[in-house]
Amino acid sequence: MSGPNKNRSIFFVAAGVLLASVLAVHNPSTPDASAAPPCGTPRGGPCPTTTTTTTPTSSTTTTTTVPPTPQCISPQDCLSQLTLDEKIGQMTQANHLALDSNQDIADYHLGSLLAGGGGAPSTGNTPQDWADMVDTYQAVALSGRLGIPIIFGVDAVHGHSNVYGTTIFPHNLGLGATRNPALAQQIGEVTAKEVYATGIPWTFSPCLCVARDERWGRTYESFGEDPEIAAMMTTYIDGLQGADLSAQNTVLATAKHWVGDGGTVGGDDQGDTVLSEADLRAIHVAPFVDAIARGVGSVMPSYSSWNGEKLHGQQYLLTDVLKTELGFDGFVISDWAAIDQLPGDYNSDVRVSINAGIDMVMVPNNYQLFQDTLRTEIQAGNIPMARIDDAVTKILEAKFALGLFDQPFSDRTFIGDIGSPAHRAVARQAVRESLVLLENDGVLPLPKATGEILVAGANADDIGNQSGGWTISWQGSSGDTTIGTTILEAVQATVDPGTTVTYNERATGRITGDFGIVVVGEQPYAEGQGDDQHLGLSAGDTNAIDRVCSAMPCVVVLVSGRPMLIADLLPTTNAFVAAWLPGTEGEGVADVLFGDFDFTGTLPITWPRDMAQIPINVGDATYDPLFAYGHGLTYGP
Repeated sequence: MSGPNKNRSIFFVAAGVLLASVLAVHNPSTPDASAAPPCGTPRGGPCPTTTTTTTPTSSTTTTTTVPPTPQCISPQDCLSQLTLDEKIGQMTQANHLALDSNQDIADYHLGSLLAGGGGAPSTGNTPQDWADMVDTYQAVALSGRLGIPIIFGVDAVHGHSNVYGTTIFPHNLGLGATRNPALAQQIGEVTAKEVYATGIPWTFSPCLCVARDERWGRTYESFGEDPEIAAMMTTYIDGLQGADLSAQNTVLATAKHWVGDGGTVGGDDQGDTVLSEADLRAIHVAPFVDAIARGVGSVMPSYSSWNGEKLHGQQYLLTDVLKTELGFDGFVISDWAAIDQLPGDYNSDVRVSINAGIDMVMVPNNYQLFQDTLRTEIQAGNIPMARIDDAVTKILEAKFALGLFDQPFSDRTFIGDIGSPAHRAVARQAVRESLVLLENDGVLPLPKATGEILVAGANADDIGNQSGGWTISWQGSSGDTTIGTTILEAVQATVDPGTTVTYNERATGRITGDFGIVVVGEQPYAEGQGDDQHLGLSAGDTNAIDRVCSAMPCVVVLVSGRPMLIADLLPTTNAFVAAWLPGTEGEGVADVLFGDFDFTGTLPITWPRDMAQIPINVGDATYDPLFAYGHGLTYGP
């Protein structure tokens, strides 16, 4: 049932005008054999209506075009009226940037659109641009015969991270270091509020992968190496979905990536996880059990394989285990073009993945070919209609649960709260609690009142590096990519007015100061582009550490998506802090360095001595790391 409280109607007027324009320009007709009749015919349903209202306190008359009333009242009612091609459309998710024209949304009955990393609207990258774009697409969808809304999805993986000016939280590995489920839920709530305000009802998060090898480029998307942490942080799902998906400021969550993506041999992204079923269940399945118990609405399979078989074709894991044994009753969405990696031709890819249990396919580009292929396989009897009807029902159930049939357009009531001080305060707290003090010989906390503090390192004054991948673009980038406070700016704002803060990025020339802060680490990356067989700091980073730390007491702040090789550097430093990828709120780092708050974070992942130790995980028979899982110093006794 759809919820009565979903308030997406605030922009019905504007979206109605968009819908009227769409219908005036093009009378929809489907390009396939099961073409549905146009509106205004006995089977086509009513066309959009025009209502005229007069404001009681004014003589002004307003004419508004409103969306057609949906021609079905429940998932089962919709299913009973859908043609084969309309069912296929509901199972299709297209990249919005790949649309040949917006009218294809109606002509191909598309059930979903997505914006991948960097998939901002052509008009700009403000929250308003996103809401306008989604409403435009929704208006076209509603012009279809049954008026079934699309569900738009986005990778909001550490805040609404594609959109300029939003609140960017620490990536998951940092959140795992907090071991604070209540904070994770609060972060989910803030993220949902910012995503919802832009008209988007669905995010492809959280990632519940259990990272077992630091060489993996997606390590920072994991909450840690132990399933207990990932399970603990599934409260994030509660924050996203709330108690009622039909309420304001809620979005559908996606538990990903089912299952074992963090355990591939050699940390190879999209590689092969070679494990017994018992170990797969104990390590990698476990967090999903908690996610399902919390009612997660969708699940995304992994690109990776289990013992040589791609997850997107694994009927045993997708249907027998996930849906039947564990009782997952949402829908399964494929990853980006992931079915293309299955062995065989494209017909085989489609047939095997759908029969395995994929409900919606993130095509994402050639949606026409996908639909033609799926139709061919169904008509040939290779995919049972019962499997299609099951998939479509699950998708429709999610749309009704979100209230999209009642209120399909954006509700911008809280769009002004995006990136607000209150939201950034939550992110600042998350940064504070994520920091792990690896070593300290007494130099920390730093004094606010001193003669001079020297700040060095390439990551000291760079929001892009501080935020990492999946920030504004898929891979992320260095520089002023979005609004935030760098660690340097936070230090400058924290010290007493009489303290001089000098920034010398590369630690060149004359080195002076009473204390030094050297901020080093990785530059942004995402997925396989981040796979790394070395994990060493750059020559520039090590040079900055050597020059500053040989001249004065110093603290090194490591901004990275995983542990890096630092054993050789520790003898030259006085304190070493793992800051992970903290996001936009650098003040959280300064809060702790200068003693306004104590360190509380503990390692969610084992810190290796050298590459020869990798993979190394808590519980291994041989376990002698540089810093153990759970390590973390404090200022207290």
